[in-house]
Amino acid sequence: MVEKEITIKNKTGLHARPAAILVQKANEYSSDIFLEKDEDRINAKSIMGVMMLAAAEGCTIKIIASGDDEQEAVEHISKLLESDIDNEVKS
Repeated sequence: MVEKEITIKNKTGLHARPAAILVQKANEYSSDIFLEKDEDRINAKSIMGVMMLAAAEGCTIKIIASGDDEQEAVEHISKLLESDIDNEVKS
């Protein structure tokens, strides 16, 4: 299991578009991937879970992955969440 704590840098947090991008990226990995905020733990491969997390800019969350590609998954997802997703990722 690999864990990493990061801070959300996207100005609008994980609203609909960044949440969809995150879920799409998480689903590229075979590992189980979870996000934790406060006492809530959600499946990073679930759009409803990510939306319900309500992670705003400046919010600290933990990325947790377990599986064959856990290290790569945590590295890429943390880079994504620490970026300005709306401006760096194009549809």
